[in-house]
Amino acid sequence: MKFIDTHGHVNFNAFKDDGDKVIQEALDASVGIIMPGSQIDTSRRAVQYADSYNHPYIRAAIGLHPIHLEDFEVDEDEVEGQIKFRTRKEKFDRGAYEELIKSSDKVVAIGEVGLDYWRLPEDPSELERYKKLQKDTLIDQLNLAVDFGLPAIIHCRKAHDDLISIIESHAITEKISPPGVIHCYTGNKKQLKAFLALGYYIGYNGIIFKMNLKDVIKETPLDRILLETDSPYLTPPQFGEARNTPSNVKYVAEKIVEAKGVSLEEVARQTTENAIKVFKL
Repeated sequence: MKFIDTHGHVNFNAFKDDGDKVIQEALDASVGIIMPGSQIDTSRRAVQYADSYNHPYIRAAIGLHPIHLEDFEVDEDEVEGQIKFRTRKEKFDRGAYEELIKSSDKVVAIGEVGLDYWRLPEDPSELERYKKLQKDTLIDQLNLAVDFGLPAIIHCRKAHDDLISIIESHAITEKISPPGVIHCYTGNKKQLKAFLALGYYIGYNGIIFKMNLKDVIKETPLDRILLETDSPYLTPPQFGEARNTPSNVKYVAEKIVEAKGVSLEEVARQTTENAIKVFKL
């Protein structure tokens, strides 16, 4: 594989009519895909795709995303021209996720899990409940990762300090090597150093077209960077509001080239090696 998109949601409804075509287009372009789930249904679908292809670089991750712990409609700027949706509230059912892990050797990570403080309740008691539920659910899923020897794909939005406080004392950081990736990184350089010191890899995707993260990318060693698309979201700007696909991961790589001052070939080689190491591909 020339590139590995370590975060492409081909298992989402945006690809329900042509997911196989999108995966084949990626493979034809020498792009592998790790497909994270966000709920039990999308986690099952990721496993089904990985099992059906039985390809060494088409793999699944399973997990419950923090936004699916509540019921609400996503903001327009979150979906960027894609179909808006209401989250479906789900409680983490460890048994169901354990069954998925045991059902397939294609599950390479627990994810997408994490913390999301994008929309915080104004009421202090509700805010405390909201954050506690996210933290407890994250810890439960990190425990699952440790028990099955898997790294974690961790979502973190406006919650980096809280995440650091959780993972620096959690067994996953000590027992799993590497312990995982901080997906769609948007934190600052100080937080970056903390994540790197704890052994985590850093995922960059199309968010780098929207935010000025050049200095943060410069500070991230190339041998700790993973490429992502977050398909169908975060489409590179030259495609407007079109649905993003894993094949577009090369445009993220090109932005890394600009920030790091290295060749595209070096970014491709090193980030692919990184993905193989983190996910034991």
